[in-house]
Amino acid sequence: MIGIIDYGMGNLRSVENALKKIGVSSCISSDPAVLAECEKLILPGVGAFGDCMKNIIDRGLDTLIREYAAGGRPLLGICLGMQMLFEESEENGLTKGFGFLKGRIIRMETDLPVPEIGWNELEWNHACELSEKLSEHPYVYYVHSYYASSYDDEDLIGYSMYGDIRVPGLVRKNNIIGTQFHPEKSAEDGLAILSWFAKEVL
Repeated sequence: MIGIIDYGMGNLRSVENALKKIGVSSCISSDPAVLAECEKLILPGVGAFGDCMKNIIDRGLDTLIREYAAGGRPLLGICLGMQMLFEESEENGLTKGFGFLKGRIIRMETDLPVPEIGWNELEWNHACELSEKLSEHPYVYYVHSYYASSYDDEDLIGYSMYGDIRVPGLVRKNNIIGTQFHPEKSAEDGLAILSWFAKEVL
């Protein structure tokens, strides 16, 4: 059973429906006791970084997430959920994240439209077992105005170029995984990523 963390902000049902498509059981919950019993957790996110962190703390979910991650259990952050895995964000003033990954979330500065909304090619930074499970040139769906910077290169698995910005799209450090794009909205390649997390990541 995969737990989808409900802290009042996030694309919960679309993640749940995507997991159903690949035959994976999940539950949406804001109860730390329920989530602690799940084999893996997904932290989705839509909205502003500070508001999301506040909601998580107000609901007592921050302790659960930290203990879960410290125990070596798989945690996947999606979009803003990925951003919260990093140390801090400058969105609407500096806000601390979980700090599972080194890096700061900063605003996209480019002549292209911000937010970035739409499909972009996922390119590989390091060899990864996942690359063999996706199409030769995978395209994934982004909706974001901020991105990770000052990260450890070894944590960056895949990225997309938006103008001259190298957007970290897929990150991993041991049991901590994040996608800046929305795998649940990224067609077959997105479902393959969710399937890999659900069925193969230990």
